[in-house]
Amino acid sequence: MRSPDTDASSRSVPHFRVAVVGGGPVGLTAANLLAARGIQVVLIERNASTSDDAKAISMDAESVRALYQCGLGDRVRDIVLPGTGVRFHDRAGRRLFQARGTGPYVYGYAVKSQFSQPELERTLLDSLRDRPEADIRLSTEVVSLTQSGKEVTLTLRTRDGTDTDELSADYVIGCDGGRSTVRRDCGIPMSGRSFDEVWLVVDTLDDHHDDRCSMHFGDPARPRVIVPGRAGRCRYEFRLRPGEGVAGMDPDFALVQRLLAPYRDIKPEQVERAVTYRFHALLADRWQDGRVFLAGDSAHMMPPFAGQGLNSGVRDVANLCWKLALVADGTAQAGLLDTYESERRPHADVTVMASVRQGQIMMTTHRGAAAARDVAVRALLRLPKAGAYLRHLGYLPRPRFAEGFVVPGTSPLIGRALDQPRIQHPDGSEPRLDSVLGDDFALLGIDTSEDDWRSAIEALPSLAWRELDVVLGDRRAREGGPRRAVGDADGELERLLGPGTGSFVLLRPDRYVAAVFTAAEAPAVARALRAHLN
Repeated sequence: MRSPDTDASSRSVPHFRVAVVGGGPVGLTAANLLAARGIQVVLIERNASTSDDAKAISMDAESVRALYQCGLGDRVRDIVLPGTGVRFHDRAGRRLFQARGTGPYVYGYAVKSQFSQPELERTLLDSLRDRPEADIRLSTEVVSLTQSGKEVTLTLRTRDGTDTDELSADYVIGCDGGRSTVRRDCGIPMSGRSFDEVWLVVDTLDDHHDDRCSMHFGDPARPRVIVPGRAGRCRYEFRLRPGEGVAGMDPDFALVQRLLAPYRDIKPEQVERAVTYRFHALLADRWQDGRVFLAGDSAHMMPPFAGQGLNSGVRDVANLCWKLALVADGTAQAGLLDTYESERRPHADVTVMASVRQGQIMMTTHRGAAAARDVAVRALLRLPKAGAYLRHLGYLPRPRFAEGFVVPGTSPLIGRALDQPRIQHPDGSEPRLDSVLGDDFALLGIDTSEDDWRSAIEALPSLAWRELDVVLGDRRAREGGPRRAVGDADGELERLLGPGTGSFVLLRPDRYVAAVFTAAEAPAVARALRAHLN
């Protein structure tokens, strides 16, 4: 590991560019993203190692994409089971519909995948240990933090209380969960509500379920969710009736056995985890306090029914970390970091509401409401637009930035994550688009001329981008040009970028589209980008 900055002439404590507080999946992802970009980062985690609790179990395509950007590569395939969406059942257990997305893949990956959180955390921690840019402080908790105009000082204590220490960082990311010390020390409240209903979550081993989708059962007598996972694991979630359990108390094995009886026999040693809990719908009032940022459960908590808790946290740090890297290397001024909250908080807000709404509709205990829901859903499925909305996961809000590090324009691509179709190299190989984009910005010319390229490059600020010629239609990309060229493998590239023929697409490091513009529009786009950077 690289030694922190401890120049005695200027500092009395170790100094890092970024301190990440919290070593769950969101904090570990943040630390890996920063280290992968060459940023000196320290990870501070109160536990002695990663967690053995399988809290999160569902990962969407955008999160998988971020893991690849962490540099995990093929290790992602070892911990993720590509799934086929969500299957909803009516009050009698009959299938209503399956929500799969618009296709089997989005952003190049399965629309929904199952995973084991302990495996994910171990993989991320192992990756971080291999990075010289990272320092890891386990069994260490943050006691307090104070800010000056130039840095944040963190007071640390070992878990056993035998030792205290200090370190400083240019910036801090609080990924330390719903009871965040970082959020507390910044004086940031959360707004929203907590719910009275008690749920039981049981993670089992040696399970027979081989479904690749999660299953939601809208039975008002016992709302429940079943999520098969990898290697014989399966999660069962049951809404408890009054008197069956108290949130936060260990459930009786007899209760677990009774609720699982319709699905399987269970032995105590086959129960990996059994907990009771109440869920929350909360959003931090602010996500930034000076040099400190909140991410993951520190910034938002939501019911599990939409499967977006972890995924929202990964979106947070995927958005924030490349911006911190640009500020750290002097490419951008600190004002760029203001776009983190303006881009992420509105989407987290609507995602919390969507999660609550899905639970209220599917997990109701009111028999009349359940009957009306089933009739309404079946009627909607017969209508082409409404049916597509349900089957294509239209009820889950997808991020689109109306403001932030984007240049407004007429293209529907602006402010959205760019999909990842297959491309064709001049040699005939057909990888996915991300394989040629690099780790920084990318500038794609969609059937643009050399004069267009010269005009665009002369106008735009230098952002260390990868230049890429995109050749559409039946034409083949050729080698030997002034920049790498790729063609369309199967028509998906044409579908995605064809409306922008003759234009440039500027991609951010997080694969969101910052701008779509012609060569003539490049000077105006350049002015807007410089305003964000400076």
